[in-house]
Amino acid sequence: MNYTIVFHAQSGAIKFDNKMKKLKIPCSLQPVPRRLSSSCGICAKLIYGENPISLMEPEIERIYKNCSGSQYELLYESQ
Repeated sequence: MNYTIVFHAQSGAIKFDNKMKKLKIPCSLQPVPRRLSSSCGICAKLIYGENPISLMEPEIERIYKNCSGSQYELLYESQ
């Protein structure tokens, strides 16, 4: 599955990217799509075969499942 993860701060996105590299999970940092606007402006796009909630970090603001086209399904939102 393809997921988009939005962060509270850029430092959280960079930390998450480093963690994914260590775990050998394909991940890339990109600008947040406008429809998912974020305060930090950076998101992680990743391909992951399991539940992405298992990758949780305190810096994660929201997790979306990428659906067909430019559609997103919200899976997690921090309080």
